[in-house]
Amino acid sequence: MPEHENRAHALLSASGSHRWMACTPSARLEECCENRTSDAAKEGTLAHELCEIKVAILRGEEVNESDYEKLLNDPMYTEEMGVCTNNYAEFCVETAKEENGLPIIEVELDLTAYIPEGFGTVDCVIVSEKTLHIIDFKYGQGVDVSPVENSQLMIYALGAYDLYSSFYDFENVKLTIVQPRLSAEPKTWECSIQDLLDFGERLKPVAALAFKGGGEFAPSEHTCLFCKAKYTCRARADKNLSTMFLQEKDPYTLSNDEIGEILAKVADFPKWIKDLEDYALEQLLAGNEIKGYKAVEGRSSRVWSDEKKAFETIIKDGTEEKDLYETVPLSLAKIEKLLGKKKFASLVGGYVTKSQGKPTLTLSSDIRPSIQDVKSMFTEEGEN
Repeated sequence: MPEHENRAHALLSASGSHRWMACTPSARLEECCENRTSDAAKEGTLAHELCEIKVAILRGEEVNESDYEKLLNDPMYTEEMGVCTNNYAEFCVETAKEENGLPIIEVELDLTAYIPEGFGTVDCVIVSEKTLHIIDFKYGQGVDVSPVENSQLMIYALGAYDLYSSFYDFENVKLTIVQPRLSAEPKTWECSIQDLLDFGERLKPVAALAFKGGGEFAPSEHTCLFCKAKYTCRARADKNLSTMFLQEKDPYTLSNDEIGEILAKVADFPKWIKDLEDYALEQLLAGNEIKGYKAVEGRSSRVWSDEKKAFETIIKDGTEEKDLYETVPLSLAKIEKLLGKKKFASLVGGYVTKSQGKPTLTLSSDIRPSIQDVKSMFTEEGEN
């Protein structure tokens, strides 16, 4: 089992397709940027390696016990990660049984028919008589990923179709995102094989343009989010700075249309400023100069150097041990993880209600349904 973090990555990766398909020059711009690692990325790598080995175990395959123990003893491993990866493995195996298919894990795909020098590895493919099912595991909880027309999964599906279509007469494609830290249930979207192949034809010229570094930059909150060049990209800076000089219309008030236009333009502004601050601090700590700025030590906080001995000393002095601790109930989500979803549902599911979400402002492109009439959300008894 090759270590995930040591795998090669294509210039036009499937995971970055949402970016380079919209902002075609970004892929070549990223080539000049150093690779950054984060704890979140390392957690994701560990979780994916656990997913791979747990699916193999559930399928009755022999696994290297020392490799498995090494993953379980990793400092980043948590009980939550264990539950999430168990859920993923169980979903893959159970879904394969339901579809009379076989869960094939960590499938290496040749994507060169659509993307220059394209290749990638999909977490799980289930092939059955009529259905090609792509399953992708997301451990992150910062961005809720939708499978609907998800370019990463559709690219994987194209590669899997080329790999298996000579053995199976596929008619439809299922794309599933398993993101247990954000969604209790996996999310699935389905399309026809023809829809997938049509996407492949649209993909080819875009990928060819991106590979050359051509096209126009299209900075946005969405495309810049995970771009390695987002800190120093001039197109992003120009876009955000241009919002500071809005054309004046009515000298006294803004219309609703103008407010919507302004909010859309500045959506990325706070993130851009934060990215610049992070990059500037990183440069200063590396010994480079940022004009007008310096790095200083922030506010510190007191911590125990040896909590156990400190508590023993306090108790010996006469304070009761119970007075040194607080007892609080676990959250609903933590109790569900403790019991397991099935036991939780059967045991206390009847005591669970779901509160109505607070109205939230978002872009029109958000897939969530619009609240047509806010007033209808409040009953007479609930008005305040």
